[in-house]
Amino acid sequence: MMMKKKMVISMMTLVMGYHTTMAQKSIVILYENDVHCGVDGYTKMAGLRDAINSTDTAYVAVVCAGDFLQGNTTGAISKGQYIADIMRLMDYHAITLGNHEFDYGVPRMRQLLEQVGAPVVCANLYEAGEPYPIFSPYVIHQYGNKRVAYIGACTPETMILEGYSFYDTNGILLYDLKPKTFYQLIQQAVDDARAKGADYVVLLSHVGETTQSMGFNSHLLVNNTRGIDVVLDGHSHEIFENAKATNLDGKEITVTQTGTQLANVGKLLITPDGRFITQLIKTKDIPYENARITAVTDSIHQMVKAVTSEVVAHSNYTLVVSDENDQWIVRGEETNAGDLVADAYRHAMKADIGFENGGGIRNDIVAGDITYGDIIGMLPYDNTLRRIAVTGPQLKTMLTRCTALVPVLDGNFPQCSGLRFTIHSKSHTVSDIEILQEDGSYAPIDMTRTYSVAVTDYNHEGGGFFDCFKKCPVLQESSLRYYEALSDYLRKVLGGNTGTTYAKPQGRIRIIED
Repeated sequence: MMMKKKMVISMMTLVMGYHTTMAQKSIVILYENDVHCGVDGYTKMAGLRDAINSTDTAYVAVVCAGDFLQGNTTGAISKGQYIADIMRLMDYHAITLGNHEFDYGVPRMRQLLEQVGAPVVCANLYEAGEPYPIFSPYVIHQYGNKRVAYIGACTPETMILEGYSFYDTNGILLYDLKPKTFYQLIQQAVDDARAKGADYVVLLSHVGETTQSMGFNSHLLVNNTRGIDVVLDGHSHEIFENAKATNLDGKEITVTQTGTQLANVGKLLITPDGRFITQLIKTKDIPYENARITAVTDSIHQMVKAVTSEVVAHSNYTLVVSDENDQWIVRGEETNAGDLVADAYRHAMKADIGFENGGGIRNDIVAGDITYGDIIGMLPYDNTLRRIAVTGPQLKTMLTRCTALVPVLDGNFPQCSGLRFTIHSKSHTVSDIEILQEDGSYAPIDMTRTYSVAVTDYNHEGGGFFDCFKKCPVLQESSLRYYEALSDYLRKVLGGNTGTTYAKPQGRIRIIED
């Protein structure tokens, strides 16, 4: 009997969160980030929102801090359409943009966001040369007698990560996330929202906890601004309920992030007396669902299954992308999955060398039958392959630059085929670069020679490898998508079985501390 009473109290806390009177309600803002097509969690999040609404004890909203259109098979095979179909039912009060919203290009992103129908906020996305941002920097919602402003910020690093969406084929800038004035634009949005009567300012920040290539992170954003009350963060896939950062006035501001794939739903409680309390709720523990979203999710699963259930190959071991702590080790060391993918590219394009950046290899494939859906889940983007001409010095520059952050995990880390090399993690240099020969031996790189290299259009046009290959001429253009190349390699070259070849990394990348 006592256990049942405790469970009831726990459920009431989950829904209500804070005791209020009818005259003065709290505000509950449910937040998520980096869902990456983890569609099963949406119905739980909406169900929790509906349950709070039904109690009439608080005003409630749902917001999104970016990276929802891409990340697994569901997004890849529909180019984001299935995700938009679900999010349209979520009734978001505000959405900001993550870097992966740009994966299909800005026109496709805008088309999908129009279908979602929620306010999109981003203070720092501009068309090149235009004086005003593409989307509103903020939106203000009224909750009882209080007004909450939601401001959006997208990491300027997106201009590197998804560079193909920001520049045309001649390298002309099309869109700009304003890295030079990033903090000023956020401050300008805060000041304007306050002037328009916002009582509270909530920043939807797809900037991340971890400092990236351009030097931004969510804490630095707080350090360089004033007037933000709380930061609902994304991008780095970390889980922190209530971190603190100090703003320009010396005030400690809460920064919170839910992880990824809707493993957690964030709950921001703004009490009647103006306190901010953040909590992470495990999505699997939420006992509520939204019937309409459940029905749409089930329908989408059936459509995806029809495309992806075909068995392509078998593996007696897991093809590794991440470790037991869900850290993407493919972004910092050689893995058997990286070897397999790079080999598939090199074979498909008949090139001397194959490369894939670690950030483009997303999910493990566990031991057992490998379905077409597993392959798309590992390589979920719409990238196609091409063969380019790369000189010896260009190869060395790329390898040096894209491994300079080791042991920090970085999406530009190069998984390779037809090449092996040594990384010196303290001096941030590379050595012993050797190229695979026709007889199976390796020979030192010839710095006077040009090599043929198989890469994705993403990694050639400036989306990855820090633009190192952007000026390299194209030898062969292909319409073959990178997941199709892997499927063909497994079927036709390996005969439907990974065998023992890829049971462990093959020693192509050596890392030493000196």
